[in-house]
Amino acid sequence: QVHLVESGGGLVQAGGSLRLSCAASGSITRINTMEWYRQAPGKQRELVAEMTRGGSINYANSVKGRFTISRDNAKNIEYLQMNRLKPEDTGVYYCYPEYLIENGSTWSGRGQGTQVTVSS
Repeated sequence: QVHLVESGGGLVQAGGSLRLSCAASGSITRINTMEWYRQAPGKQRELVAEMTRGGSINYANSVKGRFTISRDNAKNIEYLQMNRLKPEDTGVYYCYPEYLIENGSTWSGRGQGTQVTVSS
């Protein structure tokens, strides 16, 4: 099994920055994919950024040029660096990784979520 802990959210003024982290522990062999989603009140869940096992990266148009997804494979931590934040970035952010675990199967799950609030 894998246990995920998200951190890094908070309240920030527009134009500010935050870095979200998603730390995983457990019987992990390697990470396959990583996705970051956000859920804003009254809105559908939005895929913000994703990184494949091969390192291909995709961003939602709304965050391109402002957000950066990255990972530390040695520490099993994934990051979402968010710069030039806007009020419309407000929401609960979730990491959603998929790992290859030691028994040879894959494990995927969602972090507990971290609140990001951007004030105007």
